[in-house]
Amino acid sequence: MTTTGRLYGIGLGPGDPELITLKAHRLITSADVVAYPVKKGARGVAITIAEPYLTETQLRLPLEYPVTTESTDHPGGYDGALADYYDATAAEIAAHLDAGRDVAVLCEGDPFFYGSYMYWHERLADRYRVEVVPGVTSVSGAAAVLGRPLVQHDEVLTILPGTLPPDVLAARLRTADSAAVIKLGKRHFPAVRGAFEQAGLADRTWYVERATTERQQVRPLAEVDPAEVPYFSLVITPSTAPGGEFATNRTPRAPEPDYAIPEPTGELGSIDVVGLGPAGPEWLTPDAHAALAAADHVVGYGPYVDRVQPRPGQKRHRTDNRVEAERARHAIALAEAGGRVAVVSSGDAGVFAMASAVLEAAHETATEVPVRVVAGLSAMQAVAARAGAPLGHDFCVISLSAILKPWDVIERRLTAAAEADLAVAIYNPASKTRRTRVAEARDLFLKHRSPDTPVVVGRDVGGATESVRVVRLADLDPDVVDMRTLLIIGSSQTRAYPRPDGGTGVYTPRRYPA
Repeated sequence: MTTTGRLYGIGLGPGDPELITLKAHRLITSADVVAYPVKKGARGVAITIAEPYLTETQLRLPLEYPVTTESTDHPGGYDGALADYYDATAAEIAAHLDAGRDVAVLCEGDPFFYGSYMYWHERLADRYRVEVVPGVTSVSGAAAVLGRPLVQHDEVLTILPGTLPPDVLAARLRTADSAAVIKLGKRHFPAVRGAFEQAGLADRTWYVERATTERQQVRPLAEVDPAEVPYFSLVITPSTAPGGEFATNRTPRAPEPDYAIPEPTGELGSIDVVGLGPAGPEWLTPDAHAALAAADHVVGYGPYVDRVQPRPGQKRHRTDNRVEAERARHAIALAEAGGRVAVVSSGDAGVFAMASAVLEAAHETATEVPVRVVAGLSAMQAVAARAGAPLGHDFCVISLSAILKPWDVIERRLTAAAEADLAVAIYNPASKTRRTRVAEARDLFLKHRSPDTPVVVGRDVGGATESVRVVRLADLDPDVVDMRTLLIIGSSQTRAYPRPDGGTGVYTPRRYPA
């Protein structure tokens, strides 16, 4: 009598070949046939993970999907096409089993965690000897990469597919202690992000792409471009952090100052004042990335600290926006106790940011702690690049905030810049309570510039709500300007031009008229 082969459903883990279990490795290397699902024309994720462990004598059985996310003309639609596919490929697997060959069916993650293997299992398990080998799930891999616990104590983890209707997804998320949503892709991601926003969880939710692989990416949910979201990605709302980073009602807490100093190590530490760039991790320089990875402590304004990818063992000190001097002194104390400290700022740390405050505190205290300023891409550079080259000739930079200097000083500087015919980048143009200064600055420039002078109005450049517009100086509307806006007012030589995409570009020529 011919003995049939044995069917193995093998979980390969989230992507790193080293995360395959010892049992999975043993069965993969000993199987007569290695079967794996694969998209038509693609290499295949599962076979790529297992490739280092396969031998030349093993038969390989690619199970090519007839359809993935695209449409189909199958009479039964998408579900009908896949049902026929699983019936046909199950017959292929069965033929090898009937011939006495052991077949290992590869599955990314865990076979019974939204895995394709389960559909072959339900067609074959009642006829053949079957063994299923669990694997590390994508959710576990993403949590490890994120460096935050999924659940702790009595919390409940909720795992949801991104294919659910947005209102159903939001309703489930509202009751979740922590959550993971899988099955994303560019088609479903906008609705998934909207559901997290409806549920009030967006501010403490993270996006993880291709976890544990060389191509992995981690970023806050708000900073993700929906057009670039692959299927192998998910979002995680982790456990409420024990340090109190997030409130239990899932609304971010106002940062509470944390000025604790650890026991001195007997050695002197160091301070890196790091510019994070204007938005997400793609704006971070390699030097800044290295400084953040090496830091024992990350110190800064709460939302800026939250932009830094967490690292196990790293202490995070979140404070309010108006305590720069206290923050700087705290960083020095941490470094004097032996810590490697990263003080973070948005944009460039040396432009209206923490570098000056830290260096001033270091000078006043005569500390021996070395302070290094790590350059970052400034907001004015980001806005200028989006518009073209409005800062292509001489320019100056002025903040309209009168918190640290009187308004009459700002007026004199604006007047001098206008009279000198400099292009001007304007930081901090307005706030919720300071609404008149943009109009005053506009009217002052109109005394020295043409009403047609191009003005670049850039808001949240690099962020989810980015907008960049070019208007005439005379048409600059203060009501559309807030603290997330940066203005660039052109010189007399700055030119606006129509772009092929229908927008307006701006540049300032390198030459100035004789």
